[in-house]
Amino acid sequence: MRKEISIQSKLENISFIEKLVDEVSEQCTLSSDIYGKVLIATIEAVNNAIVHGNKSDIHKMVNVCVQISDTLIHIYVKDQGPGFNYDDVPDPTTPENLENISGRGVFLMKNLADQIIFDCNGSHVELIFKIK
Repeated sequence: MRKEISIQSKLENISFIEKLVDEVSEQCTLSSDIYGKVLIATIEAVNNAIVHGNKSDIHKMVNVCVQISDTLIHIYVKDQGPGFNYDDVPDPTTPENLENISGRGVFLMKNLADQIIFDCNGSHVELIFKIK
């Protein structure tokens, strides 16, 4: 199964992504634990795409594609920004970064998804979740 959605780079459009994850959860009968991980990681990825990738430019789009197999969910989030150095994101759990809001989204995605892949200099993110 495959589902796709494109949204303008406005934070209020994240509600469309929440609905998409709800549909996927219903179709896959995800446990509440997996549903929570998929929802939070996907919202973080889309939020980063809107705010950091596309700089909240409503003329730029964020594309989200969900591919579901018997055992995995792949979620692809693509923005139209220049990307970023995903290996250079500060660890938000270190004492010097505890009050810094930067880097929390990537940290959450890495810790909630079973696998995360950055491509195109970080403007494309693939989140992979095991569902069985």
